Amino acid sequence: MKITVVGAAGMSGSRIVTEALARGHRVTAVVRRAVPEARVTVVRGDATDTALMTKLFADTDVIVGATRPVPGQEHTVPATATALLDAAAATGKRILFVGGSAPLRSPGGGLAFDDPAFVPPEYRAIAAASMAQLQACRAHPADWTYVSPPGLLEPGTRTARYRRGGTALVVAADGSSRISAEDLAVAVLDELEQPSGERHFSVGY
Repeated sequence: MKITVVGAAGMSGSRIVTEALARGHRVTAVVRRAVPEARVTVVRGDATDTALMTKLFADTDVIVGATRPVPGQEHTVPATATALLDAAAATGKRILFVGGSAPLRSPGGGLAFDDPAFVPPEYRAIAAASMAQLQACRAHPADWTYVSPPGLLEPGTRTARYRRGGTALVVAADGSSRISAEDLAVAVLDELEQPSGERHFSVGY
């Protein structure tokens, strides 16, 4: 399968590239600066360049949107998502976004965004951006899927074990909500290879 990963140099994107290559897929990595894994086709470009994205997406089977704004630029997230959705729709390709946990239901019944146990004050800007990103998806006719990580996503070990939680935060028995970026990549590739049909789902341990 040909997979185009936009934001391929980031924490999630780089691990999705590695997982895709390990499974024998062909990968095009769209980056702004850093060059990721050497075995991929590297394209330098901006995710909001709809003409470039449309050209790239025409020659792929599926797209992963793993972009993340630099601090202070969280307001750009909806426009970036819409540009990628426009390009995906123009080419008739499916796009999977690696989003945020803020739109998920927390164990308390409200949104994770409003639960400081999972979204501390210092992360509310990027959390709000992830909610706006999902809203942009819901308003768009493209074929999209939105994957929400748990409360804590960080580099770690690939165990190939995880749980799916629908639109609720995946929480362990000890109350933690976490997954390694490596296992998030496993979940993403599993979904790309065997689509569930769910528009929005969460993962975690």
